[in-house]
Amino acid sequence: MFISKAIAFAFFTIALEKNLSAADAFVTPKLSAASTNRRTAPLQVKVRGEGYGAPLDNISEAVGNTPLVKISDRICPEGRTIYAKCEFFNPLSSVKDRLALAIIEAAEKDGSLKPGQTVVEATSGNTGIAVAMMCAQRGYPCVITMAEPFSVERRKLMRMLGAKVIVTPKAGKGTGMVDKAKELSEKHGWFLCHQFETDANWQFHYDTTGPEICNDLKDMKLDYWVTGYGTGGTFYGTGKYIKEKSPDTKIILAEPGAANLVGSGVKTDRNDDGSPASSHPAFSAHPIQGWTPDFIPLVLEKGLDQSLHDEMVEIPGTAGVEMSQSLARNEGILTGISGGATMWAAVETAKKAPEGSVLVAMLPDTGERYLSTPLFASIEADMNEEELEIARSTPSHILEPVVA
Repeated sequence: MFISKAIAFAFFTIALEKNLSAADAFVTPKLSAASTNRRTAPLQVKVRGEGYGAPLDNISEAVGNTPLVKISDRICPEGRTIYAKCEFFNPLSSVKDRLALAIIEAAEKDGSLKPGQTVVEATSGNTGIAVAMMCAQRGYPCVITMAEPFSVERRKLMRMLGAKVIVTPKAGKGTGMVDKAKELSEKHGWFLCHQFETDANWQFHYDTTGPEICNDLKDMKLDYWVTGYGTGGTFYGTGKYIKEKSPDTKIILAEPGAANLVGSGVKTDRNDDGSPASSHPAFSAHPIQGWTPDFIPLVLEKGLDQSLHDEMVEIPGTAGVEMSQSLARNEGILTGISGGATMWAAVETAKKAPEGSVLVAMLPDTGERYLSTPLFASIEADMNEEELEIARSTPSHILEPVVA
């Protein structure tokens, strides 16, 4: 699945950039002088047919080493360069695969997770999917708590991976699903992942995501790194590494305008274990699933305490949805609302940045997680009038709409 997605992504990118037919897109094109000049560095990708590398021992070994993909001038402001860090190349298609692997490996190492013990966690979906993947691979029973508003396809994916999904009422928000996971852990003696509190979260990004970005850009400067936050692990770990290796890089942290928890300056009340004691007063519902729960996670707070970010950007209204749709239609990049929101922040930053600036924006997951959300609300399953006109332009196999 991982390799198939990579091939499909390369196919569509080439087809879009070169305006090739489906058959021609699989033939290595000869680069014109103009297209060669557009590159800011020599081509580093593997030759087609070279293979992935040695066979993997298990699916967890496919986590990480996701690519940076250049955004064209159809979206990127002129004179600037934006690269997307495409985390949907992870085996279960999100950045949270890193988090799940980090938590399970750390718990196995320190003995807090016993063989056959049930693993439980609260999640908006991507972490739960990743935890379910790791539990399936390692042989642990898995229980996930998830608040009612999050997309139903996420529930189905977790159940497909063998997890039990406990849906909590909408009124309880994110703190409700966290409280439920904690209750279940204490009642049944299950291992609680504590994704919002554990240092294993940010440490894995420090060890992997940060080095990947810096290594891939080793012959270029990185002027801006742009990210949002869910748990804060990507921001803290990756940001810490980037600031150590490239102190002049500016870190841009984004959050929904409707839920500007960090921007409010108000801290989250905490229980003794670092979990939220109550809902944050600045929170209100927003469309960016996976971002900004109704509390400031402890992992995020630790990163904020280190003053890693240089600027906050608030994402207005439906900007994340609109940019995600634009990435799909203009770049062939299918990412979720959080990816669209991050790219919107990157584009707005690039507009103000000096000419020649290089930016990297995190794209946390795939758009396929959002089929039942506002991202796909305008996408019809049935043929529209334009498609019917194309169908009727030749005589055979015309599926006419049923008249009620």
